[in-house]
Amino acid sequence: MRSSMNVKHQSVLEMVPVKTKREAEDFIELPFHLYKNDPNWIPPLRKELEKVFHRKYNPFLQHAEIERFLCKDTGRTVGRIACIIDENHNRFHEEKTAFFGFFESINDNQVSGKLFDSAVALSRDRGMERLRGPVNPSMNAECAFLLEGFDMPPVLMMPYTPPYYLSLAEAYGFGKAKDLYAFHKTNSAGIPERFEKLVRLVRQRTKVVIRPFEMKHFDRDMEHIKRIYNAAWENNWGFVPMTDAEMDQTAKMLKPLAVPDLVLFAEVEGKPVAVSVTIPDYNEVLKHLNGSLGLIGLAKFAYYRSKITGLRALIFGVLKEYRKAGLHAVLYYESEKAAQRLGYHWCELSWNLEDNYEINSFDTSLGSTIYKKYRIYEIDL
Repeated sequence: MRSSMNVKHQSVLEMVPVKTKREAEDFIELPFHLYKNDPNWIPPLRKELEKVFHRKYNPFLQHAEIERFLCKDTGRTVGRIACIIDENHNRFHEEKTAFFGFFESINDNQVSGKLFDSAVALSRDRGMERLRGPVNPSMNAECAFLLEGFDMPPVLMMPYTPPYYLSLAEAYGFGKAKDLYAFHKTNSAGIPERFEKLVRLVRQRTKVVIRPFEMKHFDRDMEHIKRIYNAAWENNWGFVPMTDAEMDQTAKMLKPLAVPDLVLFAEVEGKPVAVSVTIPDYNEVLKHLNGSLGLIGLAKFAYYRSKITGLRALIFGVLKEYRKAGLHAVLYYESEKAAQRLGYHWCELSWNLEDNYEINSFDTSLGSTIYKKYRIYEIDL
């Protein structure tokens, strides 16, 4: 990967819309070249990333369009970007916002400027008033540039980008839209005694029942997650409800990775009113596969899967009418107990909006600390 020192560029740069199979391959391969010497970068599975850009595999494209561009220098790919316009986002938030995503570039303001120019031009052509990003391809997926915490690899479905991406964006004129936080907690730290007392009080007062996800009733329990997820996050900045097709696709992707004892429902009077989804950090596996899952890759996957030590607390939601009941405390308590029982050592709780003071305070009360920060940028058009 290039150093963070800005490079003066003298060559004539060419912007190329991704149209051909070769151009699509170049788009996928660029980060494999940029990060080849960075031990903290986790290579994505190429085949899975390719599916993101095909309507057949990605239901997000039923209500959004993605246009990809390459920046080339004498035939060599030196940057990439995607411009994303999501009709559901603009309808839900009553905005005219476009997004950029899948941004990768050498450390060169001329290259990044060409990339951002392409996204700006397409956004204006579509009548948009703002460009925001990065999102890959939405806030329901991987998003943001890494702001702090460059000395550690990311967990599953979280980004890793070099420090100079921040400078490239700001040099172009982007300003901060929102920061995101990731918290880290080790199981060895235990659960604070005052927290255990709170859990006992909540159990007595609410008669809450905590149960794991039941794989034999997969469709039923996925419907519960879908309902709680879309209701619990509806007022969050940048949130867009997932469609049934998007939720089904997410479920299909996570089903072989999930541990049922770490997907928990809180039920009151037999009704699921809160959910916690914690998944093993499969980035501990992906780092050994170099983006491919052939026969050797499958063998490596099986081997390293049994050695995963960490988790990511991915979804944590409570229906509005139950948020003051303390159910989130019981859910977290049971999740950590399950993680300890299953032999996991640590967990990342992510991501949280910087101004979600309630959840940030809750995570701190557990004994976790902020160890990574991320930034989403925007620019008025």
